[in-house]
Amino acid sequence: MAETRILVVDDEKEIADLIEIYLVSDGYKVLKANNAEEGLAILEKEEVHLVLLDIMMPGMNGLEMCKKIRETNNIPIIMLSAKSTDLDKILGLGTGADDYVTKPFNPLELTARVKSQLRRYTQLNPNSSVHEAGKNEITIKGLTINKDNHKVTVDNEEIKLTPIEFDILYLLASNPGRVFSTDEIFENVWNEKVYEANNTVMVHIRRLRGKMKEDTRQSKIITTVWGVGYKIEK
Repeated sequence: MAETRILVVDDEKEIADLIEIYLVSDGYKVLKANNAEEGLAILEKEEVHLVLLDIMMPGMNGLEMCKKIRETNNIPIIMLSAKSTDLDKILGLGTGADDYVTKPFNPLELTARVKSQLRRYTQLNPNSSVHEAGKNEITIKGLTINKDNHKVTVDNEEIKLTPIEFDILYLLASNPGRVFSTDEIFENVWNEKVYEANNTVMVHIRRLRGKMKEDTRQSKIITTVWGVGYKIEK
C-alpha cells in the first residue's frame, strides 16, 4: 500500500510538531524542515505528495520557496501564515499555492484541507502512487466504496455515481461519526470557499439517497443532524 508523504516547512518547531501529531494519527508520513533551503533539499531526495509551507521564515521565505517548487513540481502546496488579509491570501495563492490557512488554525480543519488537496491531486494525476490516508476501500453499514476504481456498492448492489456524488459519499464515509455542515462539504469536495448560502450540497445528498434507496432501508447510511449537517455512523 502506498505511503502518503507530507513535507512540513516551518521554523516554529512547536507548530511543526503539532501538525505532525495530527497528520501521523491520520496515517500520513511526515517530513519536517525548519527553513526553505532544507525543505527544497528534502524535495530533491524524497518523494513528497503535499507541502505545508509557512510564509514567514528567515532567509528564503515561503512565497519564494513556493515559486521554486512550481518550476518543476505540481504537488499540492498549502500556505501557513499569521497574516489573514485578502491581499496576503492572494499573494500566497498567486505564487502557485493551492490553499491558504491562517495561524492560529484548528488542526482538524488543517487535516481536512490536506485530505481535500490530496484528493484533487490524485484525480488530476491518476498514475500517482498516493492514496488518501493510505486507504483505497471503505466498508460501512452495507456500503462499500473503492477509491481506486470509483466503484460503489450498497447491500452488494453496484450503484452509479457522478464524481461529485462519489466525493461527497467518500468524504462522509472516511470520517465516520463526524458531522459535516453543507459549507464544509462544499469546501472539501469543490475545493472552493462558500460565499453565499446555496442548496447545491443538499441537492446532491438527495440524489445520493435516492440512488442508495435510503427510503426503503431500515438503517439509513447518511444521517441528517438537524441544524448542523450530515454524517455517516459506523
